[in-house]
Amino acid sequence: MSGRAAPFYCPYCGDEDLRPSEEGHGAWECTACSRAFRLSFLGLLAPRDRGPVPVIASPSVPASPSVPAPGAPAAAAAPVIAPREGGITP
Repeated sequence: MSGRAAPFYCPYCGDEDLRPSEEGHGAWECTACSRAFRLSFLGLLAPRDRGPVPVIASPSVPASPSVPAPGAPAAAAAPVIAPREGGITP
């Protein structure tokens, strides 16, 4: 594995014609918009609590109602999408 990953497109104009720049490691030039930019890896982020995983209903497992947090107002139940006949469920 190389130490350098190439970007797929210019972050300014979206063109894919990029060339490594002579400015150093991580520097790239876009020939379409004549911009130069530098990419660098800053580090890994600390894990965050992203909340509960949404429940998806399937034909074999009915959707379970979500329990509101203590003190929170009760929300209306979300509609359950029924599977299509003879096809794959959405």
